[in-house]
Amino acid sequence: MTTSKNPYEEDIDFAQLALQDADFAKVLKANGQLDFSNPESVKELTKALLKKDFELQLELPDDRLCPPVYPAPSPSLLLDTTSQAFSDNFEPERQVLGLDIGTGASCIYPLLGCSQRPKWRFAGTDIDDKSLRFARQNIQINGLKNRIKLYQSKPDGPLLPLDSLGFENIDFSMCNPPFYESQAEMLTSAASKQRPPFTACTGSESEMVTPGGEVAFVSRMIEESIVLQDRVQWYSSMLGKFSSLGTIVEILREKGVSNYAVTEFVQGSKTRRWGLAWSFEDLRPRMDVARGTGTLQKALLPFPSEYVVVLNTPSISTAQQALNSVLSRLPLKWIWKASISTGVGFSEKAVWSRAARRQAVKSEKVETDEDTEMAFGFKIHVEKDTEQAGVQTTVRWLKGQDTVIFESFCGMLKRKMEDVLK
Repeated sequence: MTTSKNPYEEDIDFAQLALQDADFAKVLKANGQLDFSNPESVKELTKALLKKDFELQLELPDDRLCPPVYPAPSPSLLLDTTSQAFSDNFEPERQVLGLDIGTGASCIYPLLGCSQRPKWRFAGTDIDDKSLRFARQNIQINGLKNRIKLYQSKPDGPLLPLDSLGFENIDFSMCNPPFYESQAEMLTSAASKQRPPFTACTGSESEMVTPGGEVAFVSRMIEESIVLQDRVQWYSSMLGKFSSLGTIVEILREKGVSNYAVTEFVQGSKTRRWGLAWSFEDLRPRMDVARGTGTLQKALLPFPSEYVVVLNTPSISTAQQALNSVLSRLPLKWIWKASISTGVGFSEKAVWSRAARRQAVKSEKVETDEDTEMAFGFKIHVEKDTEQAGVQTTVRWLKGQDTVIFESFCGMLKRKMEDVLK
């Protein structure tokens, strides 16, 4: 989970897995194929993958969902690229608390998160007694009782019960909500498929059906998040229907939420799901994380958080000097590290604008109070352009809510660097 690589993007080698797991070998056909219509086969596949790749043991009842294995929790990269350290990397010592809404009998996402990140803790909620009993058993057999807390929620209660859990703040919430509005819709969907379903469905009604379907469920989460605001750094949910994604993005935009991220999850070549996360804080995720899919139309994607300037010079050192010269003259906080060709800067406002310069001249003073809240943050990296005989300067938006300030800064930087290099 320290990288974005999904080990299950390619088809799984069942024959090799059978050599490593005797229980899985028992359900594998003689021709090396797996019967995905058989719930027992699907269950043994999940258990074998968790054991091989994550050293996790799992016990599941026959009448609850057997989850597919994703290299889990999806908010991990969001948190890595929106930390106060601005490192854009996994921070092993960072204490993280997450909430899994509807954790299910497997409790799979808290188990995966804790197995891969030793400083992470979780709370898991569910409305179903039986699922919670098995979740407690899975926590116990994996020795994670001190890091995962379970809570039985109510169908008409809050989806994000922070107060009942005793949490003032958490780092993220995640959810894989029920897809369908009713049993009738679920049965109609299954009957309309032209081929058998890819995997057997063993889910209970509470796991598969909710009034209004997943759009209504996630809309409830959004309404609660409007109240909670930054008590949760990142709210997130998986979506089972592509049609739901556009609806939820539009709801977020109507609520004035501009800091969000979308991605696509792929398991093998047949199963696709979509992920959506949003935040009321002003720390911006890296662009490949916020726009983590190349298959969606641009209208669904958040505002780009990177801007690239290609400079017509063959010398990296010349470009570095020009960049440092331009930014060192501005009344902002700027730290340049030539050894890694990277700099980080912060400003309380658009200090490069004409209005800001006139105000500075009039007051004969530039605000440098260390306690001043920085409204805009950025990181700049300089490297050789591999496609052209020049130097590429990438501006990464780290912090801020105002897209106009980011665009204004990038435009100013491009003009001034080009002027210096003439």
